[in-house]
Formats: sequence, structure tokens, C-alpha cells
Amino acid sequence: MKNIITNYWDSHSATIMLIGYNFLLAIVILVATFFIARTLHHTIYHGKGKAARLDATLRPVFAALCTYLVYVVGLVIALDIFGVNTTSFIALLGAAGLAVGLALKDTLANIAAGTMLLILRPFRVGDFVEFGSTMGTVKEINLFTTILETFDGLYVAAPNGEVWSHTITNYSRNGTRRLDLVVGISYGDSMDVGLEVLRQIAATEPRFLKEPAPQAMVVAMADSSVNLQLRGWATNDDYWSTLWDVNKRLKEEVEGAGLTIPFPQRDLHIVNGEKQPLPA
Repeated sequence: MKNIITNYWDSHSATIMLIGYNFLLAIVILVATFFIARTLHHTIYHGKGKAARLDATLRPVFAALCTYLVYVVGLVIALDIFGVNTTSFIALLGAAGLAVGLALKDTLANIAAGTMLLILRPFRVGDFVEFGSTMGTVKEINLFTTILETFDGLYVAAPNGEVWSHTITNYSRNGTRRLDLVVGISYGDSMDVGLEVLRQIAATEPRFLKEPAPQAMVVAMADSSVNLQLRGWATNDDYWSTLWDVNKRLKEEVEGAGLTIPFPQRDLHIVNGEKQPLPA
């Protein structure tokens, strides 16, 4: 047995050494590919160096694409070391990609929808959006899903196709939002006094924007009250705090002016109190 191994080594040592060298070189290339891809992904994803100039919405997608590209290049180089016909290999990958694409058409639809979201930019990372029954702050847009965080801190991963197929409402895009605050007063109260109270609140609320100017109006003759509305604009950062604070002021100052905020009520008029005989 020893003689057989010795003779085999003497006859094929050059070939074995070449294969071993190529194998080690391929391992080194693959390991280097892994570290390069990982470093590149981390640099782009976290916006370090020149990648900081890249829009935060595009970083996850570019990071993923660059990572996959580095892996493919490393694999092709490793195969080329062993003499594999890389042209045929690339053609094989293309055919395999077509077959996989047909099998995963829904996944490809999500990629196409994600591409459209990145091109048309209906929202960016950090925007507060609503589509369908989902509402939250956009944290990431990748090739397959859009990641959001809801009001109550929940993690939502919505398929891009689902996002793209719905009407998207972006609450952050314009930078300002309108507040429509309604308060009801009794039918026996003066509407002019109520409107003046609303105007005073608007004039003394510093978070209301001057343009468009705040408005006070009568909006409805409801069942139990005359509904007055205070309409004003605030920046996105001030929207919620202004809404909560002004709602509190509305109740306090409307009642402080001697007006009544009525409870829902209904008047019942009895036309004839006599008991009527039942029909035969």
C-alpha cells in the first residue's frame, strides 16, 4: 500500500500540489470575499465615509445589492481558478435565475414594487405613513419589505407589493398639518361669544402658524348642540402637543365664558297620553 501511495505521489505530485494550491487560493478568496462584502454592507448601511451622502432610504438596498455583487464576483473568481468555464456558469446562473423567478413571481413582484417605491419616493425613512389598515413610521425600505414602527412600538414588515397596491398617505411630506378642533355649545348660547372664544385661543396659541391663518366657524347644527370648529395649522413636530393642549383649553375657556357644552339629549313629545285599544 505504501509503495502504491509513493508511486502515485511520484507520478502526480505536480498535479496534487497544483490542486492544493488552487484550493487554498480559492479558500482565501472566498474568505476575503466574505469580509469585503460584510465591511462594504456595514459601511453603506450605516452611512460611514462617503456613503453618508447617500439618502438613508436607499442605503439598505444599495448595501444589499453591493453585498450580492461582491459574493458573485468572488465565486466566479474562485471557480475560474479551478478552470471552470465561467461564461457557461454565468449563463447557467441566468437560466436558473429565470426558473427561480417564475417560481417566485410574488417575491419578484415585491422587488419590482420596492424598486418603484425607491424611484418615485412616495415616502422616505422617518416619514409617518398610512396604507390600507397599516400606519407607522418608516424605518427601512429593502428589496422585499418595508419596515415600520407603529405608535405603540410594534415592528411591522409589510411586503412591498402590499404597500404599492394601496393608496399611500404621507403625514410627514408637507411638513405641516391642519388641526380641526370641534366643540359643541347649547342652542341657547350665543354663537358669537363662542366664536370669539375660539379666536382668542387661536390668537394666543404660539404653535399655530400665521399662514395659513387660523379660522373659527360654525360647522353644524347637531342634534344636541351647535358645533363650532377651530381650524389651525402647525408643524409636524408640534401637531400632537398642540392638539392635546388646545382641546383642553377649548373646554376650560368655553365653559369659563359662561357657555354650556351639552350632553347628547333628545326631546320626547307625547301627543296623546290615553291608552289606545288594540285592533281586533
